[in-house]
Amino acid sequence: MKAMQRVKCHLCEARPPRRACPALGRDICAVCCGQHREETIDCPFDCPHLREARLHEKPPERDPKTLPSNDIEVTERFLAENEPLVVLAGRILAVAALQTPGAVDSDVRDALDSLTRTYRTASSGLIYESRPANRIADAIVERFQKEMADFRERVAQQTGVHSVRDQDVLGSLVFWQRMEWQRNNGRRKGRAFIESLAGILPPPPPPQNPVLA
Repeated sequence: MKAMQRVKCHLCEARPPRRACPALGRDICAVCCGQHREETIDCPFDCPHLREARLHEKPPERDPKTLPSNDIEVTERFLAENEPLVVLAGRILAVAALQTPGAVDSDVRDALDSLTRTYRTASSGLIYESRPANRIADAIVERFQKEMADFRERVAQQTGVHSVRDQDVLGSLVFWQRMEWQRNNGRRKGRAFIESLAGILPPPPPPQNPVLA
């Protein structure tokens, strides 16, 4: 019993541990969990303590003047008319972020910044590709561009025309850029926005039943 009482939090080594941290594989106290969550700890989405924190956390207050691409209007009509493209852009971003090791919300923000710059110039008739210095963000940009190019080519083959306009891709990206701006919780390793993106991915296919002889 005395040996159990001497067990301390793996991080602070002062308070008794109350929570099993799936990221560290060790027990930590509630205070350290709150302080280090998504700051120094790479919290998995299925951590029950992260899930509970998501229900109560509030993103930092945003200055409306810092709204990304505030010169571009994204109307309800645009979203309704381009819903499939907006959803597709979000899904590509989600897959790119989830499959890029170490990606956090700030990396997706940098990727979106570069992508909107690229499509802004493309929609005005110029050819200029902006790439972020952040290597993780750059990997997300590369994946997005490849998947979007493949999608546009499929549409062109099916319809006979290149009907996916740069301007509409830009509007879709600006929508997600603003969603990131709203949902980023400000933590250094925060993935609240990526987690919300993952929610629009199609569910995995049901497991196949074994064929009975």
